[in-house]
Amino acid sequence: MSHFNDFNNPQVAALPKHLKQFIVDQHYEHYTPIDHAVWRYVMRQNYSYLKDVAYYPYIPGLEKAGLTIEKIPNLQDMNNALAKIGWGAVTVDGFIPPAAFMEYQSYRVLVIAADIRGIKHIEYTPAPDIIHESAGHAPIIADKAYHQYLSYFGSIGAKAMFSAQDFDLYEAIRALSILKEMPDADPFDIQKAEDQVAWCQDHMGQPSEMALLSRLHWWTVEYGLIGTLEKPQIYGAGLLSSIGESSTCMATDVKKLWYTPDTVNYPYDITKPQPQLFVTPNFQNLIDVLEQFANTMAFRVGGQFGLQKAIESKNTCTTVYSSGLQVSGTFSVSVTNKQNNPIFIKTTGPTSLCYQNKQLDGHGKSYHQDGFSSPVGRLKEMRTALEDLSPNDLNDIGIAIAEDATLNFESGVTVKGTVKSVLRENNKTLLISFGNCTVTDADGEILFQPSWGVYDMAVGEKIISVFCGAADKDAFETIVYQAKTSTFHQEYSGNTLELHHLYQQVRDCRQNQSGYHNLKDIWLQLQKNHPEDWLCPLEILEILDHEGLMPDTAQQIQTWLEQRTSREPELKKLITDGFYLIKHPVEQKLVVQ
Repeated sequence: MSHFNDFNNPQVAALPKHLKQFIVDQHYEHYTPIDHAVWRYVMRQNYSYLKDVAYYPYIPGLEKAGLTIEKIPNLQDMNNALAKIGWGAVTVDGFIPPAAFMEYQSYRVLVIAADIRGIKHIEYTPAPDIIHESAGHAPIIADKAYHQYLSYFGSIGAKAMFSAQDFDLYEAIRALSILKEMPDADPFDIQKAEDQVAWCQDHMGQPSEMALLSRLHWWTVEYGLIGTLEKPQIYGAGLLSSIGESSTCMATDVKKLWYTPDTVNYPYDITKPQPQLFVTPNFQNLIDVLEQFANTMAFRVGGQFGLQKAIESKNTCTTVYSSGLQVSGTFSVSVTNKQNNPIFIKTTGPTSLCYQNKQLDGHGKSYHQDGFSSPVGRLKEMRTALEDLSPNDLNDIGIAIAEDATLNFESGVTVKGTVKSVLRENNKTLLISFGNCTVTDADGEILFQPSWGVYDMAVGEKIISVFCGAADKDAFETIVYQAKTSTFHQEYSGNTLELHHLYQQVRDCRQNQSGYHNLKDIWLQLQKNHPEDWLCPLEILEILDHEGLMPDTAQQIQTWLEQRTSREPELKKLITDGFYLIKHPVEQKLVVQ
């Protein structure tokens, strides 16, 4: 990406390089008049219905997020508004990997899919779109307790272990959502993509930390209810942005359960309405449940538990020694003692050594390109951990530059060589480098020999944390992530462009409160050339009704739309709700400053 636009928003400006790679330009000019009409229809429905069932800050929250009912939000307007509450927003291309999504949240940046659903999916889309992300997630960000939960969730999610199966499922869901938004996708291809998602879901094996966390995210951030079991209110963005499910979810056949740590045992299916929803009494309870789950995660538990998860994940992970030294790479071996504590660890392939999430000079991937190995634990007959010895103490046990030293670990691992350098930070020894070095295990097996070069030995009595990803991501992740699928962008036929023009004329009439005499002609053109379209006639009817104009034409349109509802049951709710809004207009007091 050659040019990075931070929208003069401090949160966006602070994003690290590895997250900036997912950002795409919004291309506001690509939104068509139909897109704006879809936005307006959904927002009016939301506004009309959600004021009664949404958690209280929804309506004022729209304004605080820089959103209006009339038109798709411009990212600059959103960033101007969100900056006032310490957040920002960027546009991305559809689904991005879950770990990246979480990390954006930790930086207090909303990730918004730049695309908008087509009119065929106006009630619900499986693909992330600007309605879901901005009208769903943004309005409630203004609530302080909620946005603290969101950014805290992000910081924990960014450390979650994920498996190869998680990644396959992510790619399968992304591919399916793109197909479903295509206007003329082959039903066979959709079926194949649905089967692939189902296959991935059935072959996940033991769910990873990321899979379990994504359940907590789904039942709160996306589908959460707040209040009481009898009369809950909606705060989840998936419900807030689905004009279908936001009304059906309140029905009694959708079970309402309290949100507790047990919620993590409920998987979800993104392609179907939810059979149950979870209610939290308050947002603090969300943080408490998350905290309980985080206490079971490898980044807090560490030890062999964490290392085993790192080995199984087959992805880049980071192990943190008790000295503070961080080792980032693909872990392949962890040898343990009888107490199941790690005594020796090994990575395969490029590895980097870091401290406080910054790569140590000379210890990047190119230097440790063939992997890294090191003992863990105490030296024999030493009361103090090696990392806690002062420079004088180190001298006393023979660890001095250019001197030969032999370190005998309690585990039976022996390191013997000439000390080349000792790296210390904050009164802790992190790393001792040896020349002419031999490392052997308790059975005398050689783990490292002099011909392999310098031996950099990590120092630390324990492994205190293990998390997914590199410690210094910007230094480690030089490869730009490429999804296997890219979202579909339509080429418009002359007929469709004419329809865009008709929508635009209706919008101009409404906004300028003039040109009403053209509406009859527009209606005739719609009937003749675009008989499948129902939303533009509805917009014409709205103007005629509100202005008390052309009662005959208004009646014609009304009758025509009513006939559509009986012929096409899938349009019944959409058109009937449209009629309701004409009689109960939404007064938008929202003016973006």
